[in-house]
Amino acid sequence: MMKYLVRLDDACPTMDTHKWMKIEDILDMYQVRPMVGIIPANADPSIKIEKADADFWCKALNWQKKGWAIALHGFDHCYISKESGINPLWNRSEFAGVPLVVQKEKISKGYEILSSKGLDVKYFFAPSHTYDNNTLEALKDCSSIRIISDTMAFEPYKQDEFVFVPQQLGHFMEPKLPGIWTFCFHPNTMTDEQIQMFADFLLKHADRFTSFTDLYLEKVERRKGLLDKCFSRLYFLRRRVKTKKN
Repeated sequence: MMKYLVRLDDACPTMDTHKWMKIEDILDMYQVRPMVGIIPANADPSIKIEKADADFWCKALNWQKKGWAIALHGFDHCYISKESGINPLWNRSEFAGVPLVVQKEKISKGYEILSSKGLDVKYFFAPSHTYDNNTLEALKDCSSIRIISDTMAFEPYKQDEFVFVPQQLGHFMEPKLPGIWTFCFHPNTMTDEQIQMFADFLLKHADRFTSFTDLYLEKVERRKGLLDKCFSRLYFLRRRVKTKKN
C-alpha cells in the first residue's frame, strides 16, 4: 500500500495569511484534507509575521468543517530545552527534557484554548518534532489526545495508549517503498517556487492522497514491527552522522 498524507505546521493568528490561503486553495482543488498544527499561544518571533488576524479562529473552524485534522502544536512554540527526546530530529525543544509539571501546564492550557474555540483536537505534534515520555504523560493527564504525528516507521502503530503516525518527509518526493508517508510543510516559509512544486505534485499524484480521518487511526492495533524499527534506527543514525559532518 502506498498512501500520502499532508501535514501543515505553525498555524496561528500571526501566520502569513496570504501563503496559507494559496496552500489551502491548492488543497481544495485536489480535495486533499491535511492535518494542520495550531499553536495556541504563539510567542515565537519568527512566526509573528503579520498582525493578529481577528478571523483566524473562524478560519480554523472552517478547516475543521472541511475535514482537516486539527492538531495541538505545542503551546507557545518557544524552545526552552536543548534535549531531543524520543524523536531526536533536533537538539531543541519546547517539551523534551522539560519537567512534567511544566509540560502539563502547557498541554492543559493549549488544549483548553483550542477547545474553547470549538475545535475538536484529537492530535498532537511538538515544535521541531521533539518530545519525551513526560509529554505523553501530560497528554494522558490533561487532554483526550491519543494520536501523535511524529515518529519514524512505515505505517501507523500503537504503543501503550497512543497511536503514532509516521512523519518521514519534509518535501514531496516519490518514496520507493510501500507505506503511509506524511509530508510536512511550513507554509509561512514557503517560496512561490515551492508552492508551485506543491501544486504540481498534487496534480500528478492526487489519487494517492488520503486524510488522517479516513485512516480510522483510533482503531489501529498494529505494533511497531521489525522493519519499522530498522528504518527508524537507520534514519536517526544517518542523521547523527550528517549532523557531525556539518
